[in-house]
Amino acid sequence: MRRTWLLTKLILACVLGGVCLAGMAFPVAGGLGLLSNATGDAVHSLAIALERGRPPFASVLEATDGTPIAYLYDQYRLDTPSDRISPNMKVAMVAIEDKRFYSHHGVDPAGTMRALISNGATGETSQGASTLTQQYVKNYQILVTARHDKKAQQRAREVTAVRKMREARVAVELDSQLSKDEILTRYLNLVTFVGNVDGVAAAAQVFFETTPDKLTVTQAALLAGVVNNPVAYNPWNHPQAAIERRDIVLDAEVSIGKLDQSDADRAKKQPLGIVAEPRIPGSDCVGIKPGYGFLCAYVRDYLRANGFTTDQLRTGGYRIRTTVDARLTGLAKQAVDANVPPRTPGIANTMVVIRPGAKHEVAAMVANREYGVDAAAGQSMTNLPVEVSDPFGAGSIFKLFTTAAAMEQGKVGLNTKLSNPDSQCFMPPIIFDDTVCHTVQNDYVGYPNPISLEEALATSPNVAFTDLELRAGMQPVLTMAYRLGLRRTMDASEAGSPPNTDPSDERYKQAEYNSPQREYFHNNPSFTLGVSAVSPLELANVMATLDDGGKWCPPTPVRQVFDHDGRPISLPDQGCEQVVAPALADTMIRGLAKDTVSGTSATSALRAHWQRQLAGKTGTTEYNESVGFVAGMRGYAASSLVFADGSAPAPICASKPPRLDSNDTGCAGAFGGSLASPPFFAAFSKLLGTAPDRGLPPADPSYLDAMPHGPTVPWVVGSGTQHAQDTLRQAGYVRVDVTPRASDRPKGTVLGQSHAGAFPADTAIELIVSAGHDVPR
Repeated sequence: MRRTWLLTKLILACVLGGVCLAGMAFPVAGGLGLLSNATGDAVHSLAIALERGRPPFASVLEATDGTPIAYLYDQYRLDTPSDRISPNMKVAMVAIEDKRFYSHHGVDPAGTMRALISNGATGETSQGASTLTQQYVKNYQILVTARHDKKAQQRAREVTAVRKMREARVAVELDSQLSKDEILTRYLNLVTFVGNVDGVAAAAQVFFETTPDKLTVTQAALLAGVVNNPVAYNPWNHPQAAIERRDIVLDAEVSIGKLDQSDADRAKKQPLGIVAEPRIPGSDCVGIKPGYGFLCAYVRDYLRANGFTTDQLRTGGYRIRTTVDARLTGLAKQAVDANVPPRTPGIANTMVVIRPGAKHEVAAMVANREYGVDAAAGQSMTNLPVEVSDPFGAGSIFKLFTTAAAMEQGKVGLNTKLSNPDSQCFMPPIIFDDTVCHTVQNDYVGYPNPISLEEALATSPNVAFTDLELRAGMQPVLTMAYRLGLRRTMDASEAGSPPNTDPSDERYKQAEYNSPQREYFHNNPSFTLGVSAVSPLELANVMATLDDGGKWCPPTPVRQVFDHDGRPISLPDQGCEQVVAPALADTMIRGLAKDTVSGTSATSALRAHWQRQLAGKTGTTEYNESVGFVAGMRGYAASSLVFADGSAPAPICASKPPRLDSNDTGCAGAFGGSLASPPFFAAFSKLLGTAPDRGLPPADPSYLDAMPHGPTVPWVVGSGTQHAQDTLRQAGYVRVDVTPRASDRPKGTVLGQSHAGAFPADTAIELIVSAGHDVPR
C-alpha cells in the first residue's frame, strides 16, 4: 500500500514536470487526464486574472510636503516597484523559498521529485515543493480573489492533487507572460509577513521603521524567513524561533553563492533589530498620527462625495496629496491641546485654517479631541472641525453678516455712528397680536452711544448690532451668512442637526429642530448674536471669503489624486463664486483690524507679543457655553472655537485649565478673547516667526460712509432657472448664462451663481443649474 502511494506521488511529480517542461496539458491517462481537461478554462481565467489584476493596496494620504499622514485600507499593503526593493530582499526570498527560481518555468520538476520522495519516505508532508510562482498563485487566491469568501480561501489551502495541478498550470502560464523580476516583485508586494502586515513595504515599515529599498542583509533575511509561517516566526512573540529561521535564510544565501560565509557569520551575531512594538496605522482614520484624524475623515468623505467608493479608497492604492500643512497642523494641535487638555470633560477646542487663493485649501484641521471611539480618552467620532458641531453658536462673530448686509445696501459705512443705548427692547419684523418686544442688553455699561461701526466691530455691543440687523432686514442678513460661507450651517436646524421631517418624532413639532436656520431666524433678531449651531470649518471659510476679496470657494482638502500607476485623476471642479464685491470684502477686513489692538482680543494679542496686522472677531454666547475667534490675514484664515460638547453642557469657566460649571457654582465665564483667541496666537506666532508682515488691504473709500453702491446682483441660488433669469433681468442684468451640472437637487434648481452684490449692470452672470443626473459628475 505504501509503495502504491509513493508511486502515485511520483506520477504526480512527472505530471508537474511535464507541465514545466512542455507547458501543455498533463500527459496522464484516466482520471488525471479528465481532470486536466475539466479545469483548463478555469486555469486560463485565473492566469489572466493574476496577470492583469492587482492585490488590494492601501491608499496613502500625504501632506503637501509628501509626508504620509494616514492610510485607508482593507489589507495594509503598499505597492512598491522593483527598483525600490532592496536586492538583499530579493536574494533572501529566492534563497529560502525557490533556489532555482531563475532557471525553471514556473514549476520545478527537480524540487517536486525531491519533495515527493522525501515525504513518501517519511510518511509526512513537511517537505514543500511549490515555487515562488506557485506560491504567488496560491496567495493571490487567498488574499485577493477570495478575500471576502472564507470557504474559497479554505479551498485554496487544501492539500489536494486537484489544487496542486491547477496551481502548477497557472504558474506555467504566468511564467510565460511575466518576467522573473515582475513575478518576484509581485510576490514580495503580496504575501503576509505578520498579522495584518502584507507586502514588503508595509513589513519594512512595521518591523524596522524603514523603507524596502534600505533593507539590510540581516533585515531582509528575517523578513524572508517569517513568510513561511508568520505565526510561528513572529519575532515579537517567538524571538528565538525568528532568529533561528533568519540564520537558516542566511545559510541558504551562502549555499547559492550570494553571500560570503564570513558575512553570514557576522550577520548571525546581530540582534533581531526590530522595533520594540509593532505599530500598524489605523485603517480608516482612527488611530493615526495625532492631529490628522478629523482631516483624514474629511478627505475620505470629500472623495466619496466626488465619486470614489469606499472599496476603491481602501483597495485602489491611490496617492492622495492633501492640502494640509504638516508643520502648521503640528503647531495648531499643540496649541489647542495646551489650551484645553484633550481629556477635559465636556469641552472641545477646534481650530481650522484655510489658505485663500485659486481654491480655498484646508491647511490645518485639528481639535483637542482625537478622531476615535474612546470618549474617556477625549476622542470623538463626530467630525468636530467639519460638521455643524458647535451647538451653542459663535456669539458675536455673527455680527459680521449683519455688517456686510447693511454695508452692501449702503445703509452704513465704517465711519457711520450707530445707536447704542445700554439696553433696548426690539420688536421682530413680523408682528402678531401677542408679539412682545425682546430686551437686548450690552455686556457692560459704558459703551459709547452712538458708536462708530468700526469701533463696534472691535468691542461688539449687542444693542447696536441688533438694531442694525433689523434695519438691514432679516432675510438679507441670513442670505449674507449663506453667501459668505455658512452653507451647511444655514441648511441645518438651529440645534445643528438636519431638519427633522419625521412627524412621529416629538422634535418634529419644535421649530429649532424642524426647520433650517435660514427659515428659523426669519423673524428672530437673535441671529446676529450667534446663538445657533455652527460649523468651525465654514466659519473659517467665511474669513477666507472676505480675505479673498469676496470670492467664496468650497473648502477643499485635496490637491491631487494619483492612481495606482501614478496617473493623475481629475476631480470635479465645484467652482468659486464672487459673493460680494471686492471693495466690500476688503473694507470688512480692514474694519476688523482693531480687534487685536483695542478690541476684545487685544489682551491675548499683547500677551502673545502679537505685532502683525490681523482682521479678527471674537464671540461669546450668553451663557458662556461657547466662545470663538476668527482671524484673517494675507494667506491664511482661521477659526478657533471652544464649546461644551458633552451630554451635560454647562457654562465654561475661565479657569486654568477651563472647566464646566456643572455644579452651578457661579464661576467667572470664559470669553472669546480670553479662551478662543490664544491658541491662534500661539500657533501662528511660531509659524510666521520673523517673516515680514504682509499687512491688510485698505478700506475702499466708498464704504467708509453710508451711500448707495449702484445696482446689486440679487441672490437667486435655490430658485428655478426661469425665475432666477427673470429676477436678474429685472435687476438690470441681462447677460445671463446657464451651465448645467449633475446634482441630486431637482433638475432646473440654481446651485450657484458667479456674482452677487454690487456689480455693474453689464456684468455677465453665470448660473450653475442642476441637470439632475443627465450630466456626468
